[in-house]
Amino acid sequence: MAQDPGDIDNTDWHLVYGTYEDAKAMIGTKGEIAEAEVTVDWAMIKYYGAMVEDANPSYWDADFAQKHWGGILAPPGMLMTWYFPIPWRPNGKPTFPGLAPKVPLPGANMLNQSTESEFFAPIRVGERLSFYDEVVNVSPEKRAGVGPGHFVSTTMTFLNAEGVKVATNSLTVFRYSPAEGAR
Repeated sequence: MAQDPGDIDNTDWHLVYGTYEDAKAMIGTKGEIAEAEVTVDWAMIKYYGAMVEDANPSYWDADFAQKHWGGILAPPGMLMTWYFPIPWRPNGKPTFPGLAPKVPLPGANMLNQSTESEFFAPIRVGERLSFYDEVVNVSPEKRAGVGPGHFVSTTMTFLNAEGVKVATNSLTVFRYSPAEGAR
């Protein structure tokens, strides 16, 4: 029997084990609303823009961005930057608010199969986003080259400080047990 998701210590990154029936029972489960650890920050945006060589003035030019968007924008590729916790802290483990590892299934491995983001409102410097995750689907067992497993689909909804939905990130992972001889 799987753990009750409400009883899971989300301070670790361990997978929860269970059956396909346990996993199907989680479809529709929503995680608690969590607040991003960091505020949308212009220095991080500039660094990202420099790394991908994106000269969009919406990320670099405060006057341009103010005129067109009401402030410097965060590039779409940075959406998950505001979601992931800081990977280390001196007083303990980081928290991981995502539900995908908490869906109880067999299999000790997970591969990202697809990620799709959709934006509904600008994300600007100075905002602190909040978010929640929802389990939207779990497939019956499938066979893949890496081994047998299940596709788990979740959708993360991002909200600004006013509670307005600014973006969603749909994620599908393949939770599997390695096949004999698979690399």
